[in-house]
Amino acid sequence: MAKPTTRLSFVAGAFFIGLLAIIGRAAQVQLLEGDEHRASAEAQRTRGRILEAPRGAIYDRHGVALAITHEVYDVGIARDQLRKPETDLPEIAKALGLRPRDIERRFRRGRWAHIPGPFTAAELEPIRRIKGVHRLAESVRFYPNPDLARSIIGRPAADGRRASGLESVFDSVLTGKPGYTVRLRDRFGVEYDSPSRLDAFPVPGHDLYLTIDADLQEISQQALDEAIERFDAAGGDVVIIRPSTGEILALASRGPGLRGTATALTSVFEPGSTAKIFAAAALLQHELATPDDSIWAEQGTYQLGKRVIRDEHAEGWLTLQQVVERSSNIGIVKATRELAPERQYEMLRDFGLGSPTGVEFPSEAAGILRPPSAWSGTTPASLAIGYEVAVTPLQLAAAYAAIANEGVLLRPTLVSSIRTPAGKTTYQHRPEPVRRAVSRDVAAQLREMLRGVVYRGGTGDPVALVSSEVAGKTGTARRAGPAGYIPGSYTATFASIFPADAPQIVMVVKLDDPRGAYARLTAAPVTRAVLERVLATESGTIDRGVLAMSHADGEPDPAIGAGTVPYVTPWPVEFEIHEPERRRVPDVRGLPVRDAVRRLHGEGLRTTLEGWGRVTATRPGAGARVRTGTLITLVGVEDRPSP
Repeated sequence: MAKPTTRLSFVAGAFFIGLLAIIGRAAQVQLLEGDEHRASAEAQRTRGRILEAPRGAIYDRHGVALAITHEVYDVGIARDQLRKPETDLPEIAKALGLRPRDIERRFRRGRWAHIPGPFTAAELEPIRRIKGVHRLAESVRFYPNPDLARSIIGRPAADGRRASGLESVFDSVLTGKPGYTVRLRDRFGVEYDSPSRLDAFPVPGHDLYLTIDADLQEISQQALDEAIERFDAAGGDVVIIRPSTGEILALASRGPGLRGTATALTSVFEPGSTAKIFAAAALLQHELATPDDSIWAEQGTYQLGKRVIRDEHAEGWLTLQQVVERSSNIGIVKATRELAPERQYEMLRDFGLGSPTGVEFPSEAAGILRPPSAWSGTTPASLAIGYEVAVTPLQLAAAYAAIANEGVLLRPTLVSSIRTPAGKTTYQHRPEPVRRAVSRDVAAQLREMLRGVVYRGGTGDPVALVSSEVAGKTGTARRAGPAGYIPGSYTATFASIFPADAPQIVMVVKLDDPRGAYARLTAAPVTRAVLERVLATESGTIDRGVLAMSHADGEPDPAIGAGTVPYVTPWPVEFEIHEPERRRVPDVRGLPVRDAVRRLHGEGLRTTLEGWGRVTATRPGAGARVRTGTLITLVGVEDRPSP
């Protein structure tokens, strides 16, 4: 048996060795592995989270919201944090539109209930003070009027879906800079906000202001829908441009059974007789003809080689002006025999046909215009009457805008400005001239020809207005299919300039395969309807002072003559003052926003949106007597399904 001192020494040694082991292990854990264990503990009780930056909004030219980002919420309820569950749960259920037992069923492991939204901040305000209620924020893209200009705006990328429209083109501008925060997590994995640990606030994206006028856009879409239904058309487009700046004020498209495709930018068609004005422009620009030169129209039938060209009406001698006014195929074909192919091609190219306009939109079609080296013997005649060339409605509108803009072609644009979240403008549109298509004098002669189409017995007489004159041109062209032209199928087009004297807008209306075929019976009435509604709403887009001046500066009264009769005016001059017409605001409560806007526009009132879904109120209220053109605010409420 070992001596006691030996045993004591052995125990002491073992204790010392164990102590060294503990100290060594502690040193290993604290010094060598400390960072790793601290990170592991931090990961278990906290979780880093990327804070999504609010996407920039998209507005119309007047600041009407077209696409905005809303912060909406789901709701989380921690049972153990509720101070008075017996009273808190009924209050929470009432605010969320649920029954208390519905919440009870949602508790996970008896501690946590997740209530999916979306709920707005206003809806959750009554229960924010209740301890144990947690708001789970999420940013969603929201369109106050989902149908308004949707084919232009498009959608951002989400859930595997590619971005489209302006949301795609300006994604880098609209997308902000994400933030970062750390959230606390308990042993059950439930997360809690920790504002004191916020590392970086998100920076919202820039806001995009379009050239679109929401009122004109709504009017155009409504008129197009009505025309497609009335004429049983396969689809159509309406484009409205301000000729002095190239700004696109409205762009409505509807393909066969579709609403979300901007066919005015992506689909081409043969323009038919609307292209005759470009043939006339080439003749005038190169001084090969004047508006008063006469052409024999062959009484309606003309043999050109193996091809027979016909007019709708038998005509004899016509001036070049009358050829355009009466849309004589024979007249314009015979007139362009003086044109060299290169000059005819160059004029069409100078007006922008056959090349993209450069508008800020993905997949814009370039159109079709073959060089003279690829022409056949009948191509010059075909081009003169709008065949063997294909354009988009926007290209045609931009070309007519050049005629309205003293002969200068501008690049059309959809973007007015870009602004930071603080309101600082980082981009402001300025007119961008592309080239001079024709001289100022030739442009004036072309506008006079187009005025005659409407007011001197031409094919555009259904568009004639009394208050201000319209200039324009009809076009009815056969529609091509995979096996050639489709029998009995036509495209009806009307391109217009308003007003004729001091142009403020250029409009192109195109209908695909309408019943009634001829443009003067289909597209022309749509043009007039749009103009009348635009004038009725007193949109800020139309300067009525300029309208009044242009009307006053028109041709003298034929009964008086050109200033040959002296005028005697009493002094002081007495004016008869008329009180502006007043009308009652219709009751549109309960209607979807689109139907409410349509109803108010029909009453000659302008609109702006506040909220979404169905209309709950208007400002001024229903029944109030207001002046024509008054701005009515539509207050809406979200159509949200129950969770």
